[in-house]
Amino acid sequence: MEKQATTKKYWLMKSEPGTYSIYDLKKSGKDLWDGVRNYQARNFMMNDMQVGDEVLFYHSNAKPPGVVGLARISKKAQPDPTAFDPKSKYYDPGSSKKNPRWFCVEVAFKSIFKRTLSIEELRKEKKLSKMLLLKKGQRLSVMPVTRLEYMHILKMSK
Repeated sequence: MEKQATTKKYWLMKSEPGTYSIYDLKKSGKDLWDGVRNYQARNFMMNDMQVGDEVLFYHSNAKPPGVVGLARISKKAQPDPTAFDPKSKYYDPGSSKKNPRWFCVEVAFKSIFKRTLSIEELRKEKKLSKMLLLKKGQRLSVMPVTRLEYMHILKMSK
């Protein structure tokens, strides 16, 4: 049976550097993107992310907030172990191993940019004017980006 080709997708994943930074991911090499407690972000991880998809790593609540590097999806979604741990701040007593509510993917480190591409700098780019990240009120920690947006940010990072 012939394996169906899947199209690579592109994502932006936000983390507060005081909680988990691109440097933490570099040190570990790969890690679970756990603790996400938003259904839309969970659904992106659970239903849409595939191994090999590319990720823009974004530091939120930083000075300045912005894209700081690259990662890739290294494992498909699995139940988020923090949901089952009563000691975790992400514990969810309504989620069980038999019927998990929360999922996470594994991400692998790729690179750190020479400098942060701040959200203000991204807003000035016409090619990024429709980017989900730049929409008013956008607070998702996991969101899709188009291939063109991803490539433009990659070009800006050089």
